[in-house]
Amino acid sequence: MKKFTFLLATVLLLASAKTNAQDANRECTIKYNLFKGDFQSKKYDDAYTNWIYLMDNCKDLSVNIYKYGSTLAEDVRKDPVLAKRVYEQRLQYYPTKNPAKVHSDYATYLADNKLASDDVIFTILEKGYAIDPTKMGVKNLYSYFQGVTDRQKDTNPQKVFDTYDDVLENVNLKLEGYAVKLKELTKDTIANKKLIHAYTVNSTALGTVEGGLDAIITEIATCERLIPLYKGSFEANKGNAVWLKRAVSRMFNKGCQADPLYAKLVRAYAEASPSPEAYAFLANVLEDNGDASGATAMREKSFNLETDPLKKAKIKMKFAQAAKDRGQYSSARSLAREALRFNPNYGRAYLFIANLYAVSANSCGNSEFEKRMVYVAALNQANRAASVDPSISATARSYSASYRANVPSQKVIFTAGINPGSSYTIKCWIGETVRVPSK
Repeated sequence: MKKFTFLLATVLLLASAKTNAQDANRECTIKYNLFKGDFQSKKYDDAYTNWIYLMDNCKDLSVNIYKYGSTLAEDVRKDPVLAKRVYEQRLQYYPTKNPAKVHSDYATYLADNKLASDDVIFTILEKGYAIDPTKMGVKNLYSYFQGVTDRQKDTNPQKVFDTYDDVLENVNLKLEGYAVKLKELTKDTIANKKLIHAYTVNSTALGTVEGGLDAIITEIATCERLIPLYKGSFEANKGNAVWLKRAVSRMFNKGCQADPLYAKLVRAYAEASPSPEAYAFLANVLEDNGDASGATAMREKSFNLETDPLKKAKIKMKFAQAAKDRGQYSSARSLAREALRFNPNYGRAYLFIANLYAVSANSCGNSEFEKRMVYVAALNQANRAASVDPSISATARSYSASYRANVPSQKVIFTAGINPGSSYTIKCWIGETVRVPSK
């Protein structure tokens, strides 16, 4: 009899627990629907009461508890402690729902409200970056790299270089994504105009980050530091295509091609990764070694292997830079213009041409007027760069300001006997017709 009574009590207890659980789930669902409806109707005070219940009792019911809740905590209640709880519970109960962005947003919130130390914030950024850098906020990509640099530049510069390359690659991936989207959109609908604005803003911000990354790395990435570092690591990495690509790119960008190590790295890169980019670098090495026909064939091979028009444009710009380094300015401009045929919004190509003109000012004119008119051509190219490529608009505007300061004044124009607003053809290899400044 006692055994029967115990079993009956157990059954009744389980039934009661099941009923209680069902009641709790039903209550969660009711509270959630009320919360969601009030939130979407912007009845935030009404939404808040049910939301707090959900935060306490229904933590894994829906990720919207946290998506909408962050607005209530941050923007409506402006409660940093509550907002912190939202992020922490979301990461606990929904760790797979866009976690990189959540970590990035969490770090931003903690930093903006001074709720955590720099080390804690960096750790959160580190977690987000490890998950998916492309989902992180633009500023946080920069903050993450700055954190790595501050912690590693004196003890492990290779870690800084590797992180720079990795961050820059992810920035470029985001930029290329926006470039493709901008290329496909027209301004014929309101929706498209909004998208164009959003992509332009994001591209501009990413371009600023890219400039910031370069400013940080410039301090420690010198030929004097790179050459011994890569010499010491070459044997261990001579078959590592990623390491070789980054080493070659950095040596190229820092102007370290004169050292024999550069050619050694390029040849190893081409062997480890027979790719369009590797062949592009190898073409320059062959050119520098006097093998003009071999260089031409290698460039052709590099270019023909690539199918992505944006990457084809970048390959052309590598050739253009190499031509400039050899003093072949006219050829360099032609190659940059070829790059623009594959990517008309490639602002760096316009800036490259602008720089070619600016450095030729003293050799492309006999009088002050003639020399200063070269800056008019440079200014036109820089302005064009800013107008077509939001990712480098800030840089382009700084170039424009510099060139604008050097165009001929009205006094110089008058002394030269030229009519303001008239057409003028610049001498020497430039041969470009521009408008004489009228004010």
